[in-house]
Amino acid sequence: MKMQYHLLPFDFTRIADTEILVNEVGDMMVVPEGTIQRIIDRQMEKDDLYKSLVANFFISEELVPPLLDVYAARLREKKRFMDYFTALHIFVVTLQCNQNCVYCQASSRKEQSEHCTMSNEVMECSVELMFRSPAPVLTMEFQGGEPSLHPKLIRFGIEKAEEKRLSDGREVRYVLCTNCVNLTDEMLDICKQYHVMISTSLDGPAFLHNANRGKTDSYEKVIAGIEKARKALGNEQVSALMTTSVQGLNHPVEIVDEYAKLGFKSLFLRALNPYGLASDNPDWEDYTRKFIDFYKKAFEHILELNKQGVHFAEEFAIIILRKMLTPFSTGFVDLQSPAGIVNSVLVYNYDGYVYASDESRMLAEKGDYAFRLGSVFDRYEDVVYGNKVRDIAEIWANESLAGCSDCALKAYCGADPVRNYSTQGDMYGHRPSSLLCKKNKAIIEYIISLIVERKEEVVPIFKTWLL
Repeated sequence: MKMQYHLLPFDFTRIADTEILVNEVGDMMVVPEGTIQRIIDRQMEKDDLYKSLVANFFISEELVPPLLDVYAARLREKKRFMDYFTALHIFVVTLQCNQNCVYCQASSRKEQSEHCTMSNEVMECSVELMFRSPAPVLTMEFQGGEPSLHPKLIRFGIEKAEEKRLSDGREVRYVLCTNCVNLTDEMLDICKQYHVMISTSLDGPAFLHNANRGKTDSYEKVIAGIEKARKALGNEQVSALMTTSVQGLNHPVEIVDEYAKLGFKSLFLRALNPYGLASDNPDWEDYTRKFIDFYKKAFEHILELNKQGVHFAEEFAIIILRKMLTPFSTGFVDLQSPAGIVNSVLVYNYDGYVYASDESRMLAEKGDYAFRLGSVFDRYEDVVYGNKVRDIAEIWANESLAGCSDCALKAYCGADPVRNYSTQGDMYGHRPSSLLCKKNKAIIEYIISLIVERKEEVVPIFKTWLL
């Protein structure tokens, strides 16, 4: 006899000889093989599994679940990043740079280059536009090229933001993205005065970092810059980000050990993006396959460090685990649906144009202005609510994209019209041939498989990462 209950929205996949059920808020249940068929056929028994399915909103004994308002509140929390609109505002101060990275995604230019640095007028108008965003907390992030080459311009921008903040009453956070090669006392004084966080770039041990930078002394200068910044600002004000170059794929353990040795508490295992010089990579499919293997090897080493008593986390996994194991949303732009572009980030380019994301302005440096939203001299409404944004908005939610809408992992992933456009020629994209989809899916499934197969070993570690 068939049981009388109603199916609630959920998707499923199979991992490690088990079935994984995921509902609309990202709650995950691991059930024995054959459970999904029994659920659909109404052949469940009123056992503990049945009760868990009801309690976790996979099935309901009533047409309208009695705690539907609770479920709605949880879904609203998952989409909380939409409430206040754009919080991250990136200011591309200059394209001038004092390094020569082999994978440069920002199309940086030589340090002596002209006509590629933001004017005071553009900076001031950009700050004005930033404060039109309704977000209660604004992040003003300085990028390049190498923004620290222009400390006076950065000071000018922060001072304008502080003037607005004092009259506006909102909190503003400042971030300087710098290679740390030449952090002057003047730049550090600005950082100390305005509590500017420093985000630097370190790709691993000396032999690897120097090879990626096209310099023989870059590693030595970066390490000196990191220590100088820590001394001036405190360890917690200095973070580092690595990019996995083609050469770096062969050194997962060495990269992790380098970060741990330098006293960092976490590492973001970040793949190359197909922009700038990195777009010249001749075989992205091979790179993606090798990166997935690289990620798993590095992650296993990170787990070993934790089992030895070293608290060291992987940042991409933290984002996935927060979506999976907590009721909260994340501010990570690349894994949001609706997409983070415009909703969570705007980019003010050195030339006065506004772009939907950092990757968007990288496309523009190659002559493609598909994601240019307007100018800093335009009205705010025309920039963020214009026809171009409306067109993008039709395809920026993975809940409505073919290949995403029925994917069990969509609650942990995000939509990326810019990547689709740059790699597949249209913003909608084609998931079966998307290498970004292949990479994200492989890593998310790997994390789930760890929870399924090695729960007692890994879950206590993961919980410490989420504290």
